[in-house]
Amino acid sequence: MRIGTRGSPLALAQAEETRLRLEEAFPELAGAIAIEIIHTTGDKIQDRPLSAIGGKGLFTKEIDEAQLEGRVDIAVHSMKDVPTYLPDGLTLAALLPREDVRDVLISSKGRSLAELPEGAVVGSASLRRAAQILRRRPDLTVIPFRGNVQTRLRKLAEGQVDATLLAMAGLNRLKLMPVEAVPLSVEEMLPAVAQGAIGITCRADDERALAILAALDHLPTRIRVTAERAFLAILDGSCRTPIAGLAELDGERLTLTGMILRPDGKEAHDVIASGIVSSAETIGRQAGQSLLDLAGPGFLAPVS
Repeated sequence: MRIGTRGSPLALAQAEETRLRLEEAFPELAGAIAIEIIHTTGDKIQDRPLSAIGGKGLFTKEIDEAQLEGRVDIAVHSMKDVPTYLPDGLTLAALLPREDVRDVLISSKGRSLAELPEGAVVGSASLRRAAQILRRRPDLTVIPFRGNVQTRLRKLAEGQVDATLLAMAGLNRLKLMPVEAVPLSVEEMLPAVAQGAIGITCRADDERALAILAALDHLPTRIRVTAERAFLAILDGSCRTPIAGLAELDGERLTLTGMILRPDGKEAHDVIASGIVSSAETIGRQAGQSLLDLAGPGFLAPVS
């Protein structure tokens, strides 16, 4: 079996986790799973924000093509990078147990957004993070900050910015938690849709891969991600629009909190929707529609 993945340290860690889980579930696969690095457009272009070059699909396009052409059998993705709709011929066959969904503030100049000095410069490639930061601290300056986790930590250490935000999930998977790192509550910084979730795709007609990956699928994560991605689909979300969403489970109840913002953080709308877990997709779609109705036409116009 051949696993396709991006080449960043985090992507490779996620692919390795997938390989280990496959070998645990199917000992006969031990030593027979190869990890193949596929360089994506999103990795190659580092000097511009994603919103300026086409959005999150730039991290998956070449990997999708490799699957459809049969060069790899499965692909491992950070689900927050996966477009709402997969290309024809591919399916989301498994979701691994979700990691911590929170964002982490990293700065030597403050232990919270409130503590950062007035006018501090925060580096972030995420419109969602930038909008929520500016909503709370309009005096701060947020500048584009691309690169993998290690690159952004290096830039921070060099003093290019005063602070940055990273996903707790990535830092945990890399076993790389800076001493200055402070987790932000989801009330202070609502995460990206599907943040912390690893998804595995394969060809929709690959019965062998489908059967194998079924053993890895984590139902609670799938329920939550299904609701969040249905929410995103209604809003037609991409890296061009600040959208945040988180579904949480409490027994047989699912509650989804969603938010849309102007890029400058000056206007925001939020929603809370809940229901039984079997209605996850419906809950997500209804939450998305509620926000569309609240915001009115034109709120989610692409960023120029």
